[in-house]
Amino acid sequence: MNKHQYDVIVIGAGGAGLSAVAAIPKGLKVAVLSKLFPFRSHTGAAQGGISAALGNLEEDNPLWHAYDTVKGSDYLGDQDAIIQMCNDAPDAIFDLERKGLPFSRLGNGKISQRPFGGHTKNWGESPVRRACHSADRTGHMILHTLYQQALRRETNFFDEFQVVEIITKDNSCCGVVAVKLSTGERHVFHSKSVILATGGYGRCFKVTSNALSLTGDGMAICYQKGIPLQDMEFVQFHPTGLHPLGILITEGARGEGGILVNSRGERFMERYAPSIKDLAPRDIVSRSIYEEIKAGRGIDAKDFVHLDLTHLGRKLLDEKLPDVTGFARTYLNIEPADEPIPVKPTTHYAMGGIPTDVDGRVIIDPDGSIMHGLYASGECACVSVHGANRLGTNSLLDLVVFGKRAGQHASIYSESSKLSELPSDAGYDSESFLQQVRSNTRGPKVYEIREKMQEIMMDYCSVFRNEEGMKKCASLLSELREDFQKVTISDKSNFYNYEMMAAFELSCMLDVSEATLHGAMLRKESRGAHSREDYPDRNDQDWLKHTLCYQEKGNDPTFKFKNVNLGKFEVKARVY
Repeated sequence: MNKHQYDVIVIGAGGAGLSAVAAIPKGLKVAVLSKLFPFRSHTGAAQGGISAALGNLEEDNPLWHAYDTVKGSDYLGDQDAIIQMCNDAPDAIFDLERKGLPFSRLGNGKISQRPFGGHTKNWGESPVRRACHSADRTGHMILHTLYQQALRRETNFFDEFQVVEIITKDNSCCGVVAVKLSTGERHVFHSKSVILATGGYGRCFKVTSNALSLTGDGMAICYQKGIPLQDMEFVQFHPTGLHPLGILITEGARGEGGILVNSRGERFMERYAPSIKDLAPRDIVSRSIYEEIKAGRGIDAKDFVHLDLTHLGRKLLDEKLPDVTGFARTYLNIEPADEPIPVKPTTHYAMGGIPTDVDGRVIIDPDGSIMHGLYASGECACVSVHGANRLGTNSLLDLVVFGKRAGQHASIYSESSKLSELPSDAGYDSESFLQQVRSNTRGPKVYEIREKMQEIMMDYCSVFRNEEGMKKCASLLSELREDFQKVTISDKSNFYNYEMMAAFELSCMLDVSEATLHGAMLRKESRGAHSREDYPDRNDQDWLKHTLCYQEKGNDPTFKFKNVNLGKFEVKARVY
């Protein structure tokens, strides 16, 4: 294997990874590994905005932002981390502005802000304009701005390198193993610290807003090394995915005044969240859409509703929502200024992931013990600031704030540490897996197993769940895992063998699907995005706690529990 040595290795070139890079001093040698060219990272698909209590249009403050985030999390978010994020938010926005991010502007030159679901002023009194944005291409602009800064500091980029294993020794991480896609060669990257910023796993579900690359790689390679995954049962379904494709229609469209209507032309969110209506948190809006569909009020009695933007006018749509209008015109041949857009919930975001503290250090048990030298940030991590449900625009804030903090702490750790020796079996697990896939001669294809997995996860473990359906899903998932042991590939070459890498990604998706499903079966309550038809109420007495899921090879995963960090905000009923 080819070998490299660095002080800090960052896995993933999206917003979280590049925010970490921006925080690392130039004196440290840094490598960024990405299975994609950085501009294809999924941060670029984030549309509506990034939250911060700037108060550019009305009074606002970080404590109101923290209150909304705690309430939005259905009180499962850790309040110390949430307050840290919301306090850091204004400086994070100004830092992006100084780096060159072209925010949309108000007439007075200040950064433009728009309302988003669940964001309010004066402790929930009414919606507030808190989402800083760059038209509806905010994530795209953040990605480009941070990438330019990474180039400025002469960061070493290894594009199209698929990381397949983390290297651990004596409760510390000392590097990773990656496959160079263009040659099939394996490379060992030896380092003092590793920051995982690999994104989510929406591709485990059939209908998703996520890019093809979001297959849970970072979570899975930790899970396979005995590191737990936290709160995996909480998966967010964004209420407005473009029907039938699942492409995201930003919440910013409702922030600008768009409304959801059923087959009768009713603004149905008035029934479910009378105070903030269409700007209720995403879990509530997604369930409300399904309730309308179940009641026979879907458009043409089908499984979608309408997002009506026609009253906003073509000028506003083209200036403030150009991507939304472009998607509708390109994919459905619909003119949003003249007719409503068909939408339905789409798999969007993982609230759970690799457990970390506020400095990005990976936690391995309920007592807060850490894996030295290993960090995680962004969607693959669980701080936890999103708890059971994430508020819109808090994802970009999360990756900027905690990406920076992970980069800062990894720098301090690397400056005070020496390179440890690599273990003698470094890379053995990934090599064994790749050889097995190559040697299989009779068995199912990758796409066959992947499609079945996506269908059963969508059918039995999405917006609504119940014991009977999830038990059936667990049985089917177990069969798919057995089938995967015999998976075959047609391409035996080394040069850009995407079929081989698809097999690796499928192994990751099967792992994180297992953790998600068994976490959902274990949690016998409804909280945030986890909605059980057989346990419809929230149960704080038994379930106000985090789940830590550990892999058990050949058996169902095991679980431990971690206390939620409560604080200033009292746990109470979540009503909007």
